[in-house]
Amino acid sequence: MTAVSLGSNLPPEAQDFLLWLSVERGRSQATLSAYRRDIESFVTWLHDQQRAQFDQVVTQDIVDYLRFRQSLGHAPATVTRAMVSIRSLFRFLAAEEVRSDDPTADIELPRVPRGLPKALSEAEVAELLASVEGTGAPSRRDRAILEVLYGTGVRISELVGLSLSDVDLSDQTARVFGKGAKERVVPLGRYAREALMAWLAPEGRGAMEPKRWASRDDSEAVFLNQRGGRLSRQGGWGVLKKHGAAVGLGSRLSPHTLRHCCATHMLEHGADIRTVQELLGHASITTTQVYTHVSRQQLLATYRAAHPRAGARDVS
Repeated sequence: MTAVSLGSNLPPEAQDFLLWLSVERGRSQATLSAYRRDIESFVTWLHDQQRAQFDQVVTQDIVDYLRFRQSLGHAPATVTRAMVSIRSLFRFLAAEEVRSDDPTADIELPRVPRGLPKALSEAEVAELLASVEGTGAPSRRDRAILEVLYGTGVRISELVGLSLSDVDLSDQTARVFGKGAKERVVPLGRYAREALMAWLAPEGRGAMEPKRWASRDDSEAVFLNQRGGRLSRQGGWGVLKKHGAAVGLGSRLSPHTLRHCCATHMLEHGADIRTVQELLGHASITTTQVYTHVSRQQLLATYRAAHPRAGARDVS
């Protein structure tokens, strides 16, 4: 597991909390970094306000801090994330008997307006996938990356984490490890499978292999960077940005765009929501249900076609 950067400016109790999240809860480095930033911000605010530290913090201190974050114009989602971090910390301190109570127990999380994923149309995705030209190793890799992202709905972090032993082309499946190291198996559609076969051929991945592997992890990686190491999440995102910019989609792309598109387009074509939940690796179906709201035009078209009293008039 990657070492956790605990931050020397954090109190020992907070460092213990982050270590617990890493070792006992298996949180990713990105999640740990987010928790650390939130707690550092809270500690700094307590110091600036000449308030007590963790063992003497009261509920009003936390309420005042959240109001302070709101006064800075931070988005509701940012304030809510900060509250989640602080609440998790104090629950840990209570469980470890550092405190006898939890000062966050009676504080409600700020309401966050539901944001809808920005899915591309099927035509736009097709244009993006067709933007990769050539048969050289980098083109084979990029084509496989885009096809797998759209074809399976995996996260970029899951994609770059793939090892050769995780991919079974004969069975047309891939094993991915999601949040909290949870394992799931995803199917590889025809286009994703063919793109992977082309990339894993000697003219593809073989052409990007170094003369000497820097590590065993690199030698087992499915996707390589130009130096022959395992492609990073930033590198995978860079591939998406590069080809998105080539077809004028740069401003509409995010690391999760093709994941959103996979879910949205499957549901629009009649996929069962629980199947999509399993494919995406959502722990709760509530997370998946957001995709049932993204296509208003699809809803209206289905309503007009199916309801005997809908007619051809607009429904809004």
